[in-house]
Amino acid sequence: MSHHVSSTVADGLGIITLDRPSKINALTGGMLRELARTLTTWADNPAVKTVLLLGNGERGFCAGGDIKDFHTAIVSGNHSDFTGILAGEFAMNLIIATYPKPVASMMHGLTMGGGVGLGSHAGIRIVAPNSKLAMPEVKIGYSPDVGGTHLLGNAPGRLGEYLAMTGTTMDAADAIHAGFADFMVAAEDFDDVLATLPDLAGLPALETSMALEILLGKPARSDLAARQPWIDDMFSAPTSATILERLDAAGHAGAREAAEMIRANSPLGVETALQAVRAARSENHLRSALERELRIAAFLMHEPDLAEGIRAQVIDKDRNPAWNPASATELDLERIAAVIADPA
Repeated sequence: MSHHVSSTVADGLGIITLDRPSKINALTGGMLRELARTLTTWADNPAVKTVLLLGNGERGFCAGGDIKDFHTAIVSGNHSDFTGILAGEFAMNLIIATYPKPVASMMHGLTMGGGVGLGSHAGIRIVAPNSKLAMPEVKIGYSPDVGGTHLLGNAPGRLGEYLAMTGTTMDAADAIHAGFADFMVAAEDFDDVLATLPDLAGLPALETSMALEILLGKPARSDLAARQPWIDDMFSAPTSATILERLDAAGHAGAREAAEMIRANSPLGVETALQAVRAARSENHLRSALERELRIAAFLMHEPDLAEGIRAQVIDKDRNPAWNPASATELDLERIAAVIADPA
């Protein structure tokens, strides 16, 4: 094991396990480098036919990046160092998405942020009944990254805007409906997935996924799908301020809850996320989305909301951030648009 990541090869199956269970496998720079090294090595290893990504511990697959490391980099002025780490992580997300061999991920329990970047770009994406997936970056004054805007942009209707702006958590069924996962298996069937994958070695990812779903998949009903009609209507407005106006005017419980969630988040992060998701949807190109997300990261790291959001949510845990600006109506939309736009 190296840097809280272990790897084994047997029967055509290469298994990479995140092994930092006390932190729900939150990613460090060392873990990211080890993941990239192993994937690069296995790409040319004929003994590896299929790659499987796992997370050790009952609490979850991966809670994302280590937010405290992020905070330390920001408050100490090491912005460029952390941007470099993010660039490496984003490159690894692209490796997973374009890997020459099938990659499967088993996203049990908590899977957030960087964990979604590992698991949801795989070709075979498995969730469990206890899975909880989210891109909650707006809660800390940030915006979805690790290719999250690409995934959100490809979600049905306006679900991408809703998920990005509220930072809400998806259960297994919602994650499947939104396009972050392919199928669900019961927790007791995870060992059967491990036993079956070697028998499917050599098949393309899509055929492997279909076979596993037929053999082991369980039905999953999405509540998010039932809410989509009003979400599509409310979240089609051009800005976060006008979306909030529609939600306030709607008057029903779901709209009120969504408005409350958005107002609790960083207005700057919310608007940036909204426009980034729409830009990613327009292009539908993962590499471009990742490049845009890196620009956004460099922008938001120098804004006060990110350090304040991490302080309130992770460091002091008072859950009472003082956002600057405090409301969507005070945002400089042209400045955000300039960051979103391709500089070329």
